Amino acid sequence: MKMEDVYIWDLNAKWLGITPFQLMENAGSGVARIIEERFGKGLKVAVFCGTGNNGGDGFVTARHLSFENDVTVFLIGDETKIRSEEAKLNWSILKNLEFVKIKILKDSSQVKKLSLEEFDVIVDALLGAGTRGEPREPIRSAIEKINEYHGKAKIVSIDLPSGYPSKVRVKCDFAVTFQWDKEEYRDFDRVIVKIGYPRELYHLIGPAHVKFAFKRKGEHKGQNGKILIIGGSENYYGAPYLAGKASSYLVDLVYLLTPERVARRIDDPNLIVREVPGDNLRGEHIELALELSERVDAVVIGPGIGTKEETKEFVLEFIKKVEKPMVIDADGLKIIAEDLDALKNRKFVLTPHAGEFKLLFGVKPGGSLVEKSKLVKEKAEEINGVILLKGAYDIVSDGKVWLYNKTGNRGMTTGGTGDVLAGVVGSFLALGNEPLRAASAGAFLTGFSGDLVYEEKGEAFTALDVANKIPLALKRILEL
Repeated sequence: MKMEDVYIWDLNAKWLGITPFQLMENAGSGVARIIEERFGKGLKVAVFCGTGNNGGDGFVTARHLSFENDVTVFLIGDETKIRSEEAKLNWSILKNLEFVKIKILKDSSQVKKLSLEEFDVIVDALLGAGTRGEPREPIRSAIEKINEYHGKAKIVSIDLPSGYPSKVRVKCDFAVTFQWDKEEYRDFDRVIVKIGYPRELYHLIGPAHVKFAFKRKGEHKGQNGKILIIGGSENYYGAPYLAGKASSYLVDLVYLLTPERVARRIDDPNLIVREVPGDNLRGEHIELALELSERVDAVVIGPGIGTKEETKEFVLEFIKKVEKPMVIDADGLKIIAEDLDALKNRKFVLTPHAGEFKLLFGVKPGGSLVEKSKLVKEKAEEINGVILLKGAYDIVSDGKVWLYNKTGNRGMTTGGTGDVLAGVVGSFLALGNEPLRAASAGAFLTGFSGDLVYEEKGEAFTALDVANKIPLALKRILEL
């Protein structure tokens, strides 16, 4: 697992109702338990804490250790700068305890005067994994002070040695890290402690997937994603419009390539419409489609595109030649089912419902969530791409892991919501995300938008209502 997963799990745990207070309590109590298991009780313990959440874990550790040990807490910095509510609460608890000694050291000169000769164990809770570069004062002096006692006292870091991976870091005997080992951790011993994450978090798609996927990088038009949506036919004009409308809320520029018959019916200044003669997209339009794809960051192909023979030729040829990541949806799935080899060496997300999945792979997903997920994972591995299986619970897999999404409701069975989803997933691709992250974020955000519509209107609403709710849904998620 990676460090980014820590932040994703923390936020998604909060969405499940597991509070940061619970996680901090479990973390601190776990550290205290490991210290007593390794070194016994009746110890003299110094706990060095910073003002972030790592320091908050240290506050909890100190409280648990104080029951059978002599504990002194050294707060390095100003107590008014303790940041999170959970860290503030645990600091206020410590201040009410008569049997925990507290010393606040605001500058490096105070730290340098310290003697730690009396302590058996020194706990390092100065800096967490979110810090970058070499530590600044007074934390730097605190790290240097702790290191003076390396080999004399037992030194235990919480999560990772403060200052890691810079050269100015605590020389700990080991670090107590939480829930799982991290790929980025090297060159120090680690003990893993569980802190109450349920198994669901290995597989659950939550708001954190959206938060990490919504990457706004630039201040100029086009720097925050450009997308091309290819679709529409003599029979369908609403599908590409719905995909484009959803995308327009997430990326800077949305291009629509569609037959003139469809283009005449779309009047939205947020979309850049490029039309081709006739009622359907055909092989002769490949060159224009590829030219447009070179201007964008991602492509959605399939919404309302139809399955005429001439259109099949266009879709398969485009997929074989396009170099941008893409979402293949709706009629595009029916066409690609005839030639899955066209997907070789492409970067893509397929978005089938159960019927389309059977058309693609010859088997209809059924059984429990786990059984369906294993099937999706198996097929994603076979085609070396990402599959987003739409359903009561959406299932997403890249062939290595599988995830599921619980947002959405029965009102979203209305026609067009799949087109909205395709546009949202395509937008996250255009924002620079890998297909698994784009599909996961797209499933959650679209379903959450539908849930907000349901709160307002009940089950009677349209796909356009869902698309138009995306800005509010995104705002709610980013505020979590």
